[in-house]
Amino acid sequence: MDKNKFAQTPPMGWNSYDYYDTSVNEEQVKANADYMAAHLKQYGWEYVVVDIQWYAYGAGSMRDKHQYIPFSKLEMDEYGRLLPCPERFPSAAGGAGFRPLADYIHSLGLKFGIHIMRGIPRAAAQQHLPVLGSSQTADEIANPSSICGWNPDMYGLRREEEGSQAYYDSLFALYAQWGVDYVKCDDICNTNLYKENPYSAAHEIEMLHKAIEKSGRPVVLSLSPGPALIEKAWHYEKYANMWRITDDFWDKWELLLNMFERCELWQNHVKEGCFPDCDMLPLGFLGKGFGEERQTNFTKDEQVTMMTLWCIFRSPLILGAKMTKLDDWTLSLLTNQRVLDLLKEGHHGVQVERDKTHAVWAGREEKEGRVYAALFNFCEEETEVSVSLEDLYASVSAANEEGAKLTAEELWTGETVECKDGKVSGSVKAHGAKLYLLKKR
Repeated sequence: MDKNKFAQTPPMGWNSYDYYDTSVNEEQVKANADYMAAHLKQYGWEYVVVDIQWYAYGAGSMRDKHQYIPFSKLEMDEYGRLLPCPERFPSAAGGAGFRPLADYIHSLGLKFGIHIMRGIPRAAAQQHLPVLGSSQTADEIANPSSICGWNPDMYGLRREEEGSQAYYDSLFALYAQWGVDYVKCDDICNTNLYKENPYSAAHEIEMLHKAIEKSGRPVVLSLSPGPALIEKAWHYEKYANMWRITDDFWDKWELLLNMFERCELWQNHVKEGCFPDCDMLPLGFLGKGFGEERQTNFTKDEQVTMMTLWCIFRSPLILGAKMTKLDDWTLSLLTNQRVLDLLKEGHHGVQVERDKTHAVWAGREEKEGRVYAALFNFCEEETEVSVSLEDLYASVSAANEEGAKLTAEELWTGETVECKDGKVSGSVKAHGAKLYLLKKR
């Protein structure tokens, strides 16, 4: 199987974490899936992803003390493979696992995904559970010196033990039986507890890739958390479909501003089946599982900036909101088809310029030669932002006929302006963006 065919364009979907944290349940997943099918599917949104600790009993019940309760009870089979907690996912009872929920998601014309932590449950190692397909036991393949700094559930796996690959093979064989289409693996893109070796789990990335191939099912592999290591770009591209270029991204302007530096760093590594990931879109209502539901702190203009950058850079789009509470304005932001077209095959984006006050990106669609200009204003007040047509076209290796008269259609508002004095320009609101499609008059 060619893993680059699993996600030829950036995956688009929803993840439960930003709203529900560790506590999402089956009813809530279905409600959000129903909303996606009714309102977003036709625009390309398709993945429904259950995030962290779906296997844990009591998850979220001690949020004032612990995000991840130390040594809590985990649902697990006789081979040390984590299973959905039946208290939160009742259809998983009796060994059914996530198959019934995946079937429901698939019946809506959507795809199903789960979050996992790298490695094997500590509880499996402590109980010396057998590894399916191996003569080794969990304690023999677990590496107690390889742990996650923020989640206590797992040990990393030893590189040299044959049972380590067998364990991952058994996981993905199970996930294939369930009908999983997407796996987000955590504590693996950057093992940030180990400052001297933040890529200490590279061998586990390779094992995941091999396990997916052996399973026979096309499963998108997403790696977290970031920041991804630019010197390991070749390794991410070889073994994964998407990888986080940032730590957890939340609704703070300084984090959005910093994303321009990260996109500049990673812009040349975006290609079919390989997508540097700007992380989830913190839009709409967030934070219920963290103790306090709130609307995103981003202004509307900042939300436009985020969507514009994610799309012209061609990051995966993974929504973190409670979808059933999206307002009409936010829904319109997520369903602007002409903006979402930037994610399609044959498109690519590149930064043209950036300083402390503004940035400009160019985009090009190869088949018909369409050229886009994204103007970003980092200032605290509305400001004129412009870029020369010569620089814009050159950055995407596009020819601009000398003397050709061009207009620029702004894809968020529909406004059309003339390109004068050899440049495209616009008055951009504070922390805002304008996205233009250039056309000959």
